Amino acid sequence: MILALVTLALHGALAGLFYTFSMSVMPGLNAIAPEQAEEAMRSINRKILNPWLYIVFLGSPIAALVAGFLAGGSAALWFFAAAAVSFAGSFLVTVGINVPMNNALDAGKMSWKDYSSRWTTWNTLRAVASIASLVLVGVGLANL
Repeated sequence: MILALVTLALHGALAGLFYTFSMSVMPGLNAIAPEQAEEAMRSINRKILNPWLYIVFLGSPIAALVAGFLAGGSAALWFFAAAAVSFAGSFLVTVGINVPMNNALDAGKMSWKDYSSRWTTWNTLRAVASIASLVLVGVGLANL
């Protein structure tokens, strides 16, 4: 039960992080000059790489997977589904799309105009996947 609650908290934190970026950070950056937005995003991308992010980002699918193995029964299926959605919709999208775009912005190979809309679209997908994972964990908890 404790691991399931930790799993819920991790997924909630990750969903909130991605949601916040799409709903406030990116619109806020789009409201300033592109050069300022690029510099601010570069700073954000450097500072976000910290242990707290890694605990939430990597911990969410791992915790759901472990919770699934420990839960058994129908609850296990919900936790496994949460792990799969989190892995595909958050982890794979992040490492395959958002991080390469961050690196391109950081290297000056992508303009804010080319970056912002595309990055936000993929980030919103991460938010939706993380919210779906959160719901799946919740259903898993209800089936314990």
